[in-house]
Order: sequence, then structure tokens, then C-alpha cells
Amino acid sequence: MITTELIAALQNGDAKAQKAIYELYAGKMLGVCLRYLKNEMDAEEVMITGMVKVFQNAKQYEGKGNFEGWLRRVIVNEALMFLRKKEPLHLAVEKEHLQLAAQEQADTALNEAELLALLHELPAGYRAVFNLYAIEGYSHKEIAEMLQINEGTSKSQLSKARALLQKWVTAQEKFSIEKNGTAQYRFAL
Repeated sequence: MITTELIAALQNGDAKAQKAIYELYAGKMLGVCLRYLKNEMDAEEVMITGMVKVFQNAKQYEGKGNFEGWLRRVIVNEALMFLRKKEPLHLAVEKEHLQLAAQEQADTALNEAELLALLHELPAGYRAVFNLYAIEGYSHKEIAEMLQINEGTSKSQLSKARALLQKWVTAQEKFSIEKNGTAQYRFAL
């Protein structure tokens, strides 16, 4: 459990505190990175780089809000910087994407692996906006600032990401075989 004493020790550069924070949050933050990046090795690299930045900049955490939220923001920013270098975040406009009219809400149950696989199929820009908005809870204004795009582009990419995911989920449901014993996530597209 995170305590003010542990955070204070982290801010003073204590190696034991760094290890404790790493052990407490590495798994969760790797999961965050995997939602943004297709390759597990890249996700692990980003998570480690992000954790190092957290350790180096721990004094910037002012105790406002919870520590995990601050750490998550550092990790997400690191993942976005990596994405900018590896995959262009521009809109991948294809004729098929423009003709999607799936605006109705679909409430479906996906297991974690299926959801991650579908997210990885999205173009990088769609994936980043979808993760930031639907999963991380950022506003379109915040997303626009983080990705250096305008707010309308963020809304458009989210809409197109949702439409693609709805299309894929519908297609997948037609051919899926029910699996027993897997964790299910309720997900509103």
C-alpha cells in the first residue's frame, strides 16, 4: 500500500522506496502500456523508461490527487512519446472508415485478450485517442493538448475508432465460440 512515508522516501531517492513502488505498480503500468503499443517488448521498455522518469521526477508529485494517477499519467505520456516515434499518429483515412455509420451503442462482453487484440488492430491515432478517452478518462481538450491535434480531430478519431471496434465485435460475435473460465469485461463501444 502506498503511504505518505513511502512517497517521501521515493522523493528523497531511496532505492528501497523505488523498488517498492516498482513492485507495486509495474504490472498495472505494463497493462497500460500494452493498450497503446502492439509489441510486448516495446511496452515493457516504455514501462521501465516511464518508471525511471517517475523515480527521477518524484519531487514533482505535490500530493494533489492520488499517486497512482500521477504515475499513470507519466506512463501514458511516455507511451505516447514512443508511439510518435514509432507509429505516426495521423489519421489513417480509408474509404471503408469514412463509410462506417455504426453510431448505435453496443454493449458487449469481451475478455481481456480479445479487447487487447481488437485495440491493436486500430490505426495508432485511433488507438491512442480511444485509450485516452474511453479507458483513461481524459477529455477531448486534454487529448488534443497531449497529442498536439485539435479537439475536433480527437472527437473524429474516437468516433471512427468506436465504429471500427463495433464492426469488428459484431463480426467476431458471429463466429465466436463461447469460452468458459475467462474473465469478461463489460465494455460500451
